[in-house]
Amino acid sequence: MTPPGAQMLAEMGEQPRVLAALAARRDELVAEVRAALGEAPPAGIVLVARGSSDNAAVFGRYVLELATRRPVALAAPSLITRYGASDRLDGWLAVGVSQSGRTPEIVSVLESYGASGARTVAITNDRDSALAHAASATIDTAAGAEQAVPATKTVTAQFAAFALLAEALAGADAARLPWDGAAWDALPGAVGTLLEDGAPARAAADVVGDAQGLVAIARGLLLGAALEAALKVKEMTGILAEGASAADFLHGPIAVVRRELPVLTLAAGGPAAADVTEFAAAARERGGRVIAIAPGGDLAIPAAIGEGLSTIPAIVRAQQLAREVSLLRGIDPDAPFGLSKVTATR
Repeated sequence: MTPPGAQMLAEMGEQPRVLAALAARRDELVAEVRAALGEAPPAGIVLVARGSSDNAAVFGRYVLELATRRPVALAAPSLITRYGASDRLDGWLAVGVSQSGRTPEIVSVLESYGASGARTVAITNDRDSALAHAASATIDTAAGAEQAVPATKTVTAQFAAFALLAEALAGADAARLPWDGAAWDALPGAVGTLLEDGAPARAAADVVGDAQGLVAIARGLLLGAALEAALKVKEMTGILAEGASAADFLHGPIAVVRRELPVLTLAAGGPAAADVTEFAAAARERGGRVIAIAPGGDLAIPAAIGEGLSTIPAIVRAQQLAREVSLLRGIDPDAPFGLSKVTATR
């Protein structure tokens, strides 16, 4: 009999391979996107996603704005699908993000944006999906089929895809981006090393214990990783988990941090790290049990990769934590609470 969580563990273990394959195709994918979109920078960018893909899009919002110095927005799909809005997007870029490429809402909104004048890009695991066919260019993550309900390798691949898209849009200004070729080279091995190191996640799961709530806090480039960490914990354990910016949480919501509430912080150097450190100190003063995903933290990630691509090792650590908390609570990480792989929102 297959032990609980074996499927998820196997798919987590594929992440170094998936990331290495994307890194190897880096020049090819960047060139393909540039050829499809042309040289003119977009007037602005809008990102269309749900669930874990939406968390990847938050990372995309940061890196695409750094790359282009143009405004980047997260779409409100219901404006198109429920309220019948028809935006004017001449000169804009629209990016649809879906692991399966089959979520009807994401496909229809990207099609609507294209009809409204936007150039379009799909980020998906399936180059033959409806989403890919709706787009002018596709970054196919080629992560392979994911059988366990919690998305792992497909999520980290989406974060990596946004980094590739940022490089394509930055062009000659790629020095604006907080990573380089050496970081790409180091990333797959660094993730593999973390996956071999499960003891910190088991210790952190004991800190979470039987808590009914958890907050995951970051700022800047790591915010998307914090949101994904909270989603994974919520999906897999039933804990009421919330991800948020350190800056936002200090403005009032920190009032919920008391009576030993678990607080997961994510940081990897860079301009926003001091804000996360400040938040962690405030949380400890209020009685919060702080668990740090950071270089040298409770759930350590490598410092050498730098802030830009460190979102990916941080997410891997969050996957490990969510899995261990799930097992601790007697929940099968492969199929928590009857969730399904594709949610057909419209």
